[in-house]
Amino acid sequence: MRGAVSIATTPPATIAGANPDPGVRRRLDAVDLLRGIVMIMMALDHVRDHFSNAAVDPTDLAHTTPALFLTRWVTHFCAPTFVLLAGASAYLAGRRGRTRRELSRFLLTRGIWLVVLEATVVRVGWSFDPHFGWPALQVIWAIGASMIVLSGLVFLPTPAIAAFGITLIAGHNLVDGIAPERFGAAAWVWSVLHVPRFPVVYPLVPWVGVMAVGYGLGPLLLREATERRRILVRLGLGLTVAFLILRLANGYGDPAPWSTQPRAGFTILSFLDTTKYPPSLLFLLMTLGPAIAALPALERLSGPAARVILVYGRVPLFYYVLHLYLIHALAVLAAYLAGRDIAAFMTACFAFPKDWGFGLPVVYVTWILVVALLYAPCRWFGGVKQRRRDPWLSYL
Repeated sequence: MRGAVSIATTPPATIAGANPDPGVRRRLDAVDLLRGIVMIMMALDHVRDHFSNAAVDPTDLAHTTPALFLTRWVTHFCAPTFVLLAGASAYLAGRRGRTRRELSRFLLTRGIWLVVLEATVVRVGWSFDPHFGWPALQVIWAIGASMIVLSGLVFLPTPAIAAFGITLIAGHNLVDGIAPERFGAAAWVWSVLHVPRFPVVYPLVPWVGVMAVGYGLGPLLLREATERRRILVRLGLGLTVAFLILRLANGYGDPAPWSTQPRAGFTILSFLDTTKYPPSLLFLLMTLGPAIAALPALERLSGPAARVILVYGRVPLFYYVLHLYLIHALAVLAAYLAGRDIAAFMTACFAFPKDWGFGLPVVYVTWILVVALLYAPCRWFGGVKQRRRDPWLSYL
């Protein structure tokens, strides 16, 4: 999603023709590293979807195991971080000499493109069947639609955009009790906005708010190093502490309160089990706080591991689409090798046969295999984007 939905990795000084400042390079690399980490984690969730033999919701404390719960929980960081960085990307894109009108058009066209992509290419990747009903509108739709909204918001001052986002995030749980049926024939509008009902898996509120807050975060990424790191650490830790306080209070911020469980370990899991669909205030505090606090540390990360992670973080949309097709293809191949009827796997993973799947060790090995197989194509495409400046590449 480079250019369209990711942090720009070319600093403003480079756009103007000057040599890039090493400090700016490290700062923007840190954002690419954070995005690369969540992209790698995201693949784990989707491999689990296609390969796990668990017939229960991983967060259902009555039936799950700690390992299964945490395998799912750790991937909760992916979508919020992804959307936050998309908003910050939009701000940095506006610093590349664009007028507000040009930035608005940039966001509008790319937002529309992402919504179309979700309904076509991404949909087929999930189902392997171009005729498979309605597309499930998930994270790519949420990013695209949020960009469309942001294309109008960019005419406001940046602090106002950030305040709008904070208001949506902090206040949307006040309307949790409003059911779509109250709106009669317009019930679908409320589902698009706030209540997940197929095909809308990711309602726009509060994702629009997360992107707006990411846009407001953009100016912090351009501050002097010492000040930037201090603010980001304090902000991230402050959000994390706010999560702990509000969650302990067990009042506002999430429609599902935590409760004491028969086993102490499961009480901790209950505490961590916040609501993702739509993401509650506590879900977003729990995930975005640590993500923001990690940025300064990632500025100091170097070596072979950092270079590998950067490969994925710099081509996120390419990676996202490719990983869906690869994971699904591997599931079909595994079914074939197991002597199964592969026709039953040419569908969305939730419709796979109920007796299909493997334990978590196989899930984790397959995840590592998927990430490894994606390295070469992602590195190749990253090189293409570095060498060329064709306008169509900004859509990928």
